[in-house]
Amino acid sequence: MANDSAVTKKASIAVSGESLEEFSYDDAIVRKFLTAMLIWGIVAFLVGLIIAIELFLPSLKESLLNGVLASLLPAAIAELCVNAIDSFFGIQYLTFARLRPLHTNAAIFAFAGNAIFAAVYYSTQRLCKARMWSDKLSIAHFWGWQLIIVSAALTLPLGITQGKEYAELEWPIDIAIAVVWLVIFGGNFLMTVLKRRERHMYVSLWFYIATIVTVALLHVFNNLVVPSGLFKSYSMYAGVQDAFMQWWYGHNAVAFFLTTPFLGLMYYFLPKAADRPVFSYRLSIIHFWSLVFIYIWAGPHHLHYTALPDWASSLGMLFSLMLWMPSWGGMINGLLTLRGAWHKVLTDPVLKFFVVAITFYGMSTFEGPLLSIKAVNALSHYTDWTIAHVHAGALGWNGFMAFGMLYWLAPRIFQTKLWSQKMANAHFWMGTIGILLYILAIYVAGLAQGLMWRAIDDNGQLQFADFIVTIDSIIPMYYVRAVGGALFLFGGLMCAVNYFMTWRSRPSTYEEPVYAAAPLKKVYEGSESKAEARIDGVLDSAKAIDRFNQFKWHRRWERLPVRFTVFVVVSVTVASLFEIIPTFLIRSNVPTIASVKPYTPLELAGRDVYIAEGCYNCHSQMIRPIFAEELRYGEYSKPGEFVYDHPFQWGSRRIGPDLAREGVTRPQALWHYRHFLNPPDTSPRSLMPPYPWLFEQDLDWSSIKTRVWAMRALGVPYSDEEYANARELAEKQAQEVVAKLIEDAPSLKSKAASLEKSEGIALIAYLQRMGTDITKEAEPEADAK
Repeated sequence: MANDSAVTKKASIAVSGESLEEFSYDDAIVRKFLTAMLIWGIVAFLVGLIIAIELFLPSLKESLLNGVLASLLPAAIAELCVNAIDSFFGIQYLTFARLRPLHTNAAIFAFAGNAIFAAVYYSTQRLCKARMWSDKLSIAHFWGWQLIIVSAALTLPLGITQGKEYAELEWPIDIAIAVVWLVIFGGNFLMTVLKRRERHMYVSLWFYIATIVTVALLHVFNNLVVPSGLFKSYSMYAGVQDAFMQWWYGHNAVAFFLTTPFLGLMYYFLPKAADRPVFSYRLSIIHFWSLVFIYIWAGPHHLHYTALPDWASSLGMLFSLMLWMPSWGGMINGLLTLRGAWHKVLTDPVLKFFVVAITFYGMSTFEGPLLSIKAVNALSHYTDWTIAHVHAGALGWNGFMAFGMLYWLAPRIFQTKLWSQKMANAHFWMGTIGILLYILAIYVAGLAQGLMWRAIDDNGQLQFADFIVTIDSIIPMYYVRAVGGALFLFGGLMCAVNYFMTWRSRPSTYEEPVYAAAPLKKVYEGSESKAEARIDGVLDSAKAIDRFNQFKWHRRWERLPVRFTVFVVVSVTVASLFEIIPTFLIRSNVPTIASVKPYTPLELAGRDVYIAEGCYNCHSQMIRPIFAEELRYGEYSKPGEFVYDHPFQWGSRRIGPDLAREGVTRPQALWHYRHFLNPPDTSPRSLMPPYPWLFEQDLDWSSIKTRVWAMRALGVPYSDEEYANARELAEKQAQEVVAKLIEDAPSLKSKAASLEKSEGIALIAYLQRMGTDITKEAEPEADAK
């Protein structure tokens, strides 16, 4: 690893005939990103705690009014608490479904993202013996990324979303992400590597390169859309293909945003903190290239037993299982780096955070392949087990690596002592207990959900036919989860205090040590010994394997960053295309269903309301061909049902029941109307909040024609007449829905005019359509075609 010691020699002094170049490191940009990481981390944890509380609000209110809390508190105070809860959580921008995307984006792209950038800017300069190529690009990167985060924080609660998990941000923000990530950050990083003064690239730089190029590839191709306005767009992919692309992106966003850069962070900061070299250079090579090539294949395992072709999800499972060994290779390489330094873990909070983080990495990368096995996935999918798995990785691996890095960096970038070692240790223990409470409670909840959903009685019927029974059984676990989340948040606040007090004790002027190193010559003049076989009396193939396993060929790659980058791009692209091309080109993967027709203009607008409200965060639209699911929800979902779904809305979690056949099982407009106004009226003990604003806010009728135009651009077969009269057709259908509503509830007649214009009626029209197409007979014209 590059030496950090300062040199005060003049640039004119020659060493071995070579002039030295003086330079200093830009630590100001590290301070900026580290501070942003901490601020946004607290925001992410706070929003996470709020949405965790929202999942047991009905139970909490009941306890305040008639339960344990009612017996402990005066009635006036209990009533005041209930009113405060209703007032705060009754705001449409603060519902669970609106805030959950904000929580995930803040945790991933704001907290973890800023941690990545702090690590990259600090370590890259020292590994390359070079200041970042452009200070202006570094500053542009910082403010550009913060502006993106602020844009997300404003748009997501407003319901401006693409409706795709981890890729919710709309197209103007997506363009900004591509520019800031690839052009500004990626360009600055690459030019720094090209202008480096250290010949061979250290392992951390390999992981940074893989992160930059792969995240750019994933982001661009998953977010190809046709805009229908400044804040609205439709995915270029539909149904099965969109689901495939989303989880190709979604899984590999975890791989190349939350794994590879943090492994680069681990390979740099762990040896520094432990004052020990990395355990195995060769193991790091195997670890790196195995992850880069194998990880990209694994995404389809998120779609077992869905409408995705079985070969695709099986292939995803196979490569997910293969991931276990290289992932554990990285964990072992990290933990064994501490050989001879384990005694330091007892007293050093930095090493405590790092050790537990790497342990969580090992646990998560074992559990991930386990969950990819079809039999296990059939139980775990759509349950809170997945939530526990994700948070074990996000809080344990990413969170603790970030905090460990912060505690190591803070004294160095502020050029003073850490304000309180005791507080750092207290943060460690509070965070650890918080994570354990969180994940253990949610593991129990997830297992309970999976087992209860599939439980069949002696008569071959569902043992727990009422979905809410499952929810009732896991409410205690939701309370425990909130306690764990609160502890983790308090730990983050302790870190913020420690960081702030450390900053306050900084010197009035930072020292800027000057370093000196010889520039690299354009032509490499060094000698690289060729690998020689170390065994005799064996086949030539065995000797070739022995020479390969010495990895001297890789040593040559390490001084060729452009070629190295090309190899990474080829690895991830080839692996991706092997899955993507068959999925898109083999027609039999998505057999058409003649009775499936495009949504009417009103239903299309209602679907957009569904997406804006974030309904996909609580409900799935995918009935798997599993006996218990078909008993509960109806006939399993077919690939051809989703050919006009831009984007797909299969979901990944069931806080509420699946809605794929909602139009078949609940065709009555009145039921949905009552359900949106006060969910317990139709579903006692429901966790769903009321949505009165749906019938108070007018639908954006002027945009309907533009929405239909965008769908036509994507190949959805709307006729010229449907396009020309889109608004009129929508208004006519809205009148029909309201007429039926008034027929069932005459008292609503006085509200007819306002209801016809409302978002709620469009949403009801969409829900009435869901799952009904396959119950209809195909029109003669469709048969003729």
